[in-house]
Amino acid sequence: MTNISADTKATLSFSDGSPSIDFPIYKGTIGPEVIDIRKLYGTTGKFTYDPGFLSTAACNSSITYIDGDKGELLYRGYPIEQLAEKCDFLETCYLLLNGELPTAAQKKEFDQNVTSHTMVHEQMQFFFRGFRRDAHPMAVLVGTVGALSSFYHDSLDITNPHHREVSAIRLIAKLPTLVAMAHKYTIGQPFVYPKNNLSYSANFLNMMFSTPCEEYKVNDVLVRALDRILTLHADHEQNASTSTVRLAGSSGANPFACIAAGIACLWGPAHGGANEAALTMLKEIGTVDNIPDFIAKVKDKSSGVKLMGFGHRVYKNFDPRAKLMRETCYEVLKELKLEDDPLFKLALALEKIALEDEYFVSRKLYPNVDFYSGIVQSALGIPTSLFTGIFAMARTVGWIAQWNEMISDPEQKIGRPRQLFIGSPSRDVEPMASRTAK
Repeated sequence: MTNISADTKATLSFSDGSPSIDFPIYKGTIGPEVIDIRKLYGTTGKFTYDPGFLSTAACNSSITYIDGDKGELLYRGYPIEQLAEKCDFLETCYLLLNGELPTAAQKKEFDQNVTSHTMVHEQMQFFFRGFRRDAHPMAVLVGTVGALSSFYHDSLDITNPHHREVSAIRLIAKLPTLVAMAHKYTIGQPFVYPKNNLSYSANFLNMMFSTPCEEYKVNDVLVRALDRILTLHADHEQNASTSTVRLAGSSGANPFACIAAGIACLWGPAHGGANEAALTMLKEIGTVDNIPDFIAKVKDKSSGVKLMGFGHRVYKNFDPRAKLMRETCYEVLKELKLEDDPLFKLALALEKIALEDEYFVSRKLYPNVDFYSGIVQSALGIPTSLFTGIFAMARTVGWIAQWNEMISDPEQKIGRPRQLFIGSPSRDVEPMASRTAK
């Protein structure tokens, strides 16, 4: 395993008399040790069984580390709290892609490279015309991001590091443009071209909300809020969509196709759709007066009602991103004078109950980043259906960093999980006349 030595071993013994087998144990920089079972099937003819990959390390990586018990998230070793407070999104992008924070000169060059690639080919407009106006933005993004590969043949050689670098820049630069185009297409407004004199996040907001008859006025508080959303969602270790990107990439697929696959996975309500589900839940609750009845249903397991935007599969403590997003949430509501808006008053009342009610506290069902980011995006004027598109825009840099790391790994192989087969054993086809209904 790359740059990791096995100092100890694990011995697997069998009760059926089969000989025992030793496996090396690898220790990473931090985090759980892993047992290398690659020789298990070849030696014993047996597989491991791990639905959902709850106990499986599918790769080694130096990009992102999560300690769910401590509520810790590190990008290249830096705590997310420090990055969100001291760095902007493109600085974080540089870190994820290159392993180190940029110098002033490196950041200037990187920002210019991204800015110079924000436009998409004019022919892309015709792709949008093929979609219905009420198509979900994620459906549009899956198609248009995958279609980028048909325009950029000069950067599709995945064995060429320079091609991979160019593709990374193009994807980071063009995702905001495509997300904004998906929004404009849905509401029937003309597309807005990017402006090179605006920052990454300000440029996106301009493409979203300006029109030929009214220029968008940049609000630094709102720009900073969006930039923080992007930073907090930039990467999150080997989650479902990242694993999808890696699995697609292991086949040698081009980076645009791999990112499109990640977007498709992110669309699922159990993954990237969580912030959309949280806001939908708030709208269904309706008013603060309805909260007690809703909470009672949540506590009643037979009701099937879930508290969306609370708790996290990985974090067994408070989601570190949620603390930062909570600060941003209050800043935005204050800036826009929305503290008394019924929807946001409802959200904050629900937050207060969840943080104080023993039922939720004992189960560590704290508000997660999706709960607050949904509130912030709604306050910014972003439609609920586009929330996951914003998530994809943020996560693209993490996906491409993980994809590039995988391609560069000399141990990389095409992903090929196996199974525990529980179907019919081998049997013969009977003549039609002999078959009976089963």
